[in-house]
Amino acid sequence: MKIRKNDTVLIVAGKDKGKKGKVRKAIPDKESIIVEGLNLIKRHSKTKGKTRQAGIIELEGTIPISNVMVICNKCNKPARVGYRILEDGKKARYCHNCSEIMD
Repeated sequence: MKIRKNDTVLIVAGKDKGKKGKVRKAIPDKESIIVEGLNLIKRHSKTKGKTRQAGIIELEGTIPISNVMVICNKCNKPARVGYRILEDGKKARYCHNCSEIMD
C-alpha cells in the first residue's frame, strides 16, 4: 500500500470529493484508510458503566485507497506514487509529477 499514516491526501471520489486531510490510520488488509475529520458516520451507542455515555456518536469511516491521491510535499499537487531503489539499497516512494523522493 503506497499511502501511509500522516500523509496528506485529496479525496477524488465520494461524498467528500475535493477535500484534503491527514491520514490517521492505514488499514492494508482492507486497502482503506481513515482520514481526520472526513467521511463522518453516525453510530448509536449504549452506556458501558461510567466510561461511555449513551447517544449518537460521530466517527470517521474508512475510505478505499482508490478514492484518494497523495499530495506531494514538494510540488503541492495530487500525485501518483511510485517506488525507487536508492543507492544504499533502500526502497523509497517518489512523486510521479516532480520525481522527488517523498520519504
